[in-house]
Amino acid sequence: MPHRVFRNLLLATAAALAVAACAADALNLPINAGLASVADQGRWPQAAEVDDTIVGLAFSGGGTRAAAFSHGVLTALDRETIRTGAGPRPLTEAVDFVAGVSGGSVTAAYFGLKGRDGLADFRSRFLERNAEEGIDTTVSLGNVVKVLTAGGINADARLAGWLDQNLFEGATYADLFARKKPIVWIGATDLYNRVPFVFEPLTFNAICSDLSKVRLSEAVAASAAVPGVFVPINVENFGGSCGYHMPKFMERALSDRSAPAMLRASAQALARLRDNPERLRYVKLLDGGLTDNFGVHGLAIMRTNRDRAYIPMTAEQAARMRRMLFLVVDSGRGPGGAWTQSLASPGGLELAGAVTDAAIDSGSYKGYDYFRAMMAEWERDVRAWRCGLASAEVVRLRGTTAGWNCADVVFHVGRVSFDDAGPELKARLDQVPTRFRLPPETVEMVIGAGEAAVRNNPTFREFQRRSGRGAAAAL
Repeated sequence: MPHRVFRNLLLATAAALAVAACAADALNLPINAGLASVADQGRWPQAAEVDDTIVGLAFSGGGTRAAAFSHGVLTALDRETIRTGAGPRPLTEAVDFVAGVSGGSVTAAYFGLKGRDGLADFRSRFLERNAEEGIDTTVSLGNVVKVLTAGGINADARLAGWLDQNLFEGATYADLFARKKPIVWIGATDLYNRVPFVFEPLTFNAICSDLSKVRLSEAVAASAAVPGVFVPINVENFGGSCGYHMPKFMERALSDRSAPAMLRASAQALARLRDNPERLRYVKLLDGGLTDNFGVHGLAIMRTNRDRAYIPMTAEQAARMRRMLFLVVDSGRGPGGAWTQSLASPGGLELAGAVTDAAIDSGSYKGYDYFRAMMAEWERDVRAWRCGLASAEVVRLRGTTAGWNCADVVFHVGRVSFDDAGPELKARLDQVPTRFRLPPETVEMVIGAGEAAVRNNPTFREFQRRSGRGAAAAL
């Protein structure tokens, strides 16, 4: 070996060791605090105003591309009106459930915090900004060493701090709980238990932690923590210290091997955290898209509770509703890359990306099929529950029996994707990278594509038709 090569190798090794020593200090402090009693846990409020239309939205991952596409969908829905007891209102005011992972979690959390008022400034405050400011994404020997020794290049404070300063302004889950609606599910991935970790009271009760004190910026940063780019986010486990008792439907899943696999795995994860707080002191979180890229896990788990047919709706909502629209907004790109044109295998980084995409997409589509089946079952359950109500219960929940038709319930469930935007826009959308920084003209195109996609979506058009609205109407 030439002396020069040997010398360079020694220098590189010394540099790597120095970087490794620094990387060992790249620790994420816990983003949560303990809870004295589950009775003190914050709760999602029950909507004070109940109408006959309920809307749910789930926003997939995909960086700013996903945030912009979801924003376009919301913008189009805001131009639609529904008839209510208080007169015509924008369809966005009927949103009772919203979920998001990764890039979609930014839109979900901000809409949950601000409602339709946030549509006016989301573009200028986030979509057209560079959320990668201060985030190191360079490929270098030092960063490779950081990934190998510390689990990632950047601490969560870089993204969470930027989001807090520029978008959420210190808002916590207490601010979400203070609003009438919607229920907001932000999803990350529990690395140890290999299941989605949803920021909701059900999860935080199990670890005896106060969700109301968690900042929205921290939850979103956890949901968007791309492996390697970010060090896993830490949530401290205080399990066993607050009088927590697992819900009965989850306790049953622990002992019933025929229970749905998703429910059983989630129940087992919460049981581990509850029973082993010393061994499982910290929950390590990364990007929610790894285990649930469509963001539907929170609702799916709630719907496995068969003790009450209408959960997570209230009884009043279930009795007064006539139609539900639930749209999964999928900002995933189609296949890409030129490596299929030769015998050579794709390189390491490209191969890692292809493997990750294949695993996420495959799991997402299977999960979506399960989700549709679950929603169909929910529709049947609600209809059967309504038709079993005594007249006195109908009056208590609705105020009157006038116009009561227990079977008059329709769920419209669909997926809004790049395909709905049309072939020309889809081709352009598939070229948009998964980054938290996009050129303004690209943001403009993606927002417009989201608006076009929801207008063209067959499920949404059927919802319009069944609602007595053949075409979109401006407010």
